[in-house]
Amino acid sequence: MQNISYVYSLMGRNWVSGLKPAKNVGSKTAAIIERLISETEGKTLVQVAEFESQVISYKSKKILSKPCGIKEPEKTYTIVTNYVRDPKVKAWVLKEANGRCECCEVGAPFTTAEREPFLEVHHLRRLADGGSDTVSNAIALCPNCHREIHYGVNKTTLANSLYKKIARLVHE
Repeated sequence: MQNISYVYSLMGRNWVSGLKPAKNVGSKTAAIIERLISETEGKTLVQVAEFESQVISYKSKKILSKPCGIKEPEKTYTIVTNYVRDPKVKAWVLKEANGRCECCEVGAPFTTAEREPFLEVHHLRRLADGGSDTVSNAIALCPNCHREIHYGVNKTTLANSLYKKIARLVHE
């Protein structure tokens, strides 16, 4: 079960409750688990976990020679599910944040071409998991905090702290 949690973490998702991700899952095993998750959920296989587990494996080698790379990467096509969102929700959350990350409270890392502070709106309960597109489920984050809440080892603790910190958020 810890292997499943590990693959969920590579996919940027919450792992199985109470089962901290295992760290010794090979890329082939990760690929199989990711395929089974996709089949079980009736979703298109994206192959994120296999790629990321290979990256981790290569990074762990003492000596890693400079790779040639792929001059003409192969293209793949997938079906993507998009969710219709309310632009007023995103606008309100960004306006409420006033140019500051609602997690770390640091100002936006840069200004966009529209002369707006750049922050990303994140749904604490993912839309794909039945979360709502409402101000009680959305927060404005800097890119670093956004990646951490998806991939960080303490992402659940971080999300729970945001529910306590920001009064408008409702745990769905």
